[in-house]
Amino acid sequence: MEKTFNPSQIEQTLYSSWEEKGYFSPTGEGDGYCIAIPPPNVTGSLHMGHAFQQTIMDTLIRYQRMQGKNTLWQTGTDHAGIATQMVVERKIAAEEDKTRHDYGRDAFIDKIWEWKEESGGNIGEQMRRLGNSIDWSRERFTMDDGMSNAVQEVFVRLFEDDLIYRGKRLVNWDPKLHTAISDLEVENKDKKGHMWHFRYPLADGVKTQDGKDYIVVATTRPETMLGDTGVAVNPEDPRYKDLIGKNILLPLVNRLIPIVGDEHADIEKGTGCVKITPAHDFNDNEVGKRHSLPMINILDKNGAILANSEVHNSNGEICDAYSTDLPTAYAGLDRFAARKAIVNDFESLGLLDEIKDHDLTVPYGDRSGVVIEPLLTDQWYVRVEKLAQPAIAAVEDGEIEFVPKQYENMYFAWMRDIQDWCISRQLWWGHRIPAWYDESGKVFVGRTEEEVRTNNNLDSSVVLSQDNDVLDTWFSSALWTFSTLGWPEETEDLKNFHPTDVLVTGFDIIFFWVARMIMMTMHFNKDENGKAQVPFKKVYVTGLIRDENGDKMSKSKGNVVDPLDMIDGISLEDLLEKRTGNMMQPKLAEKIAKLTRKEYPNGIEAHGTDALRFTLSAVASTGRDISWDMKRLEGYRNFTNKLWNASRYVLMNTEEHDCGKDGGEMQLSLADRWIIGQFQQTVKTVHTAFETFRFDLAAQALYEFTWNQFCDWYLELTKPVLFKGNEAEQRATRHTLVNILEALLRLMHPIMPYITETIWQRVVPLTSQQVSIDSIMMQTYPQFDESQLDELAISDLEWVKSFIVAIRNIRGEMDIAPSKPLPVFLKGASVDDIRRLENNKTFLSSLAKLESIEVLHADEEGPASATAVIGEMSVLIPMAGLIDVDAELARLTKAMDKLEKDVQRTRGKLSNENFVSKAPDAVIAKEKEKLADAESMLATLAQQKLTIANL
Repeated sequence: MEKTFNPSQIEQTLYSSWEEKGYFSPTGEGDGYCIAIPPPNVTGSLHMGHAFQQTIMDTLIRYQRMQGKNTLWQTGTDHAGIATQMVVERKIAAEEDKTRHDYGRDAFIDKIWEWKEESGGNIGEQMRRLGNSIDWSRERFTMDDGMSNAVQEVFVRLFEDDLIYRGKRLVNWDPKLHTAISDLEVENKDKKGHMWHFRYPLADGVKTQDGKDYIVVATTRPETMLGDTGVAVNPEDPRYKDLIGKNILLPLVNRLIPIVGDEHADIEKGTGCVKITPAHDFNDNEVGKRHSLPMINILDKNGAILANSEVHNSNGEICDAYSTDLPTAYAGLDRFAARKAIVNDFESLGLLDEIKDHDLTVPYGDRSGVVIEPLLTDQWYVRVEKLAQPAIAAVEDGEIEFVPKQYENMYFAWMRDIQDWCISRQLWWGHRIPAWYDESGKVFVGRTEEEVRTNNNLDSSVVLSQDNDVLDTWFSSALWTFSTLGWPEETEDLKNFHPTDVLVTGFDIIFFWVARMIMMTMHFNKDENGKAQVPFKKVYVTGLIRDENGDKMSKSKGNVVDPLDMIDGISLEDLLEKRTGNMMQPKLAEKIAKLTRKEYPNGIEAHGTDALRFTLSAVASTGRDISWDMKRLEGYRNFTNKLWNASRYVLMNTEEHDCGKDGGEMQLSLADRWIIGQFQQTVKTVHTAFETFRFDLAAQALYEFTWNQFCDWYLELTKPVLFKGNEAEQRATRHTLVNILEALLRLMHPIMPYITETIWQRVVPLTSQQVSIDSIMMQTYPQFDESQLDELAISDLEWVKSFIVAIRNIRGEMDIAPSKPLPVFLKGASVDDIRRLENNKTFLSSLAKLESIEVLHADEEGPASATAVIGEMSVLIPMAGLIDVDAELARLTKAMDKLEKDVQRTRGKLSNENFVSKAPDAVIAKEKEKLADAESMLATLAQQKLTIANL
């Protein structure tokens, strides 16, 4: 083996070999085990969330494959309707100065397919870099032929079941992209704004209790008043309850609108009077439905004021409850320009009561960056209440389990208050809705136009035009677990791998994706007994990875860390280019560049895939948010180096030696018996951790065993045997070394695939293990064997460790050179202590570097000594003659003075109210930890000084 571990020399070559040999494909043997990967956007690139979730999924797949399961990690990408269309629109604009309208629908879609073939596979290549053991031969795309057939089939069947309908409803409308978008695609931003207070005149001479002929309403969107169809007051509000049923004469449009009593109006909030605009506000829409208020749309699809409004009743049907007239002065004005004009006109009429500063939460389109407008449009909807009932029961009955369990409450909260799902989008890229209209507007739904004509007896004289809308991307991804396995055909894959076993996802899409998958799967998939099938048995919900200060990673903050940069490394110059190269805001770019130079003055070093995966596993606790820490990544890179160096030591002492592979007498040492037992305990812990999705505990157990028990202790304890033991002892220790290392590599493999495969290839020939497939991933995962637990050996060796540590601690505290042999006296030794001492003198003398060991009688005091306690026994090391008392006292005094200054400085920081009020919680916690460590060390040095002064 090379002297140092160099991940870049092995990773890509090894992955290509795995993939070429078909190791990622199902074996066809054992029980089926399947994970369907949440399909990343075809426009996407690997980010920390992907790396985190995919490490967890690959760990589970590799673990179950080694357990003998017939594993399938089903992968694919999502066509990402809005995102992909925007990418290609920008591309043709930049390269050809054209729009999609210049191309026309069909030609533009061809252009998107061209882009997909050229650039759509980037994320797949990046996922390979993570070591993902995905069956790439089964990769799916949500717009491929099979998926399109499934989507079409589901739409038609839902329509036939009266679960899909077309209606006029309020949606999140993007005025730039000209499409409805989902709540998940809305980014709410906190902004400074205003609250305008308008006077609305009362009609028919009605007055308020205090004699006013108007009431005051407050609004943050003055332009929407053109669509008001009511004013709500709380029915319990003594100021206004007598006005319920009276009318307002709406200014500017002279529309009579009623005052209604509704609890939506908060007595304690604002003026207590709320203007109701059912066509332009989601809350107002609900109030309007409760009181049958008409809906008046005043905006076009660009967010500009219409010349004539559109009036509908509360069911979305056109009605003549009000005139469609709007003031001509506002026609064609953008909504924000109209806002200014309307405020000015209210002021001119003396109806502007006041303007107050107001903190707002404003919805923006996450793709377009413009303010989203609630807009009344014709859309396709799924009636989800009927679909939701069995989906709720599946979680209640335990057919589907959320991990952590508290996320079930989030799921139930959404599902028990579920609203119909808007599934249509005004885009060109996506699954075009399989609905056709005749010239009268009558709609026909079918899989093809030919089917529509046949089923409805429509000959060629009837002109049909297909709906221009496409389906919401979430619609096709809701079918993901079963459509990727061949549905609607009854395939072998569906029989073998569905329901899938685990879904790994984020909490933010429990409703948008998880719940919809459950509803769709249970409606369309039944087992042989007709029972609805769930899409997965468990939902493991991951947290969100944040930066070291707990902030969400985002490009605008400049705190995004690319997982591939942590694997391969990146120079500071390239990192600056990546973070600020395309920024249009020079001040923001400079701010981010400054932060980057401070955080990564030398760029990011290469750490390798295994170190990254181990770090991600180690932070995968059951909490919601995870703070990323580059120091942990550095620590786990050191861990991979430690494993590499330990393996080199094992190979140097076993290759070309007798390791007991072919038999021969073996005398296991105490250390051999101890490490075998410790390994079995680790195996048990790791199994439990994986089965309960505690990847952090699995990583912790592997780290503890590998670094502390195997490397730091066992390898040291083998040296006296390998250098001075007899043939049977040496053979036994070599046998233990290679077999524990080989099994440990298998135990670690699901988390760290590359380094374990590389070392295993060298170690396994030294064992007696029969290998039919030359890859660690195809071997059996270690199983707990209680018979190999030697409790006496474990307790005896722990005593030996305590003894050695005690001596080493005293050396460290007293600054005694490690090479200096020490005399040791033991006081209060029990029969067990003496037995252990006699059996392990070789270990103790060699590893603790002892000159002599003498057991004192009960009445002997012994010389002035540094003392350590092991159980009831005291370990004494005489100080006289071992140290220069004056020099040591001077050294300790100097160290204490420095520590005292550090303590005072940190205390000063923490007592500074200005610092405490402004510093992030994580920074304050670090300062408190630093203070506690310094105070503890100060106390230790003071005790040492006192001991030495008394010599």
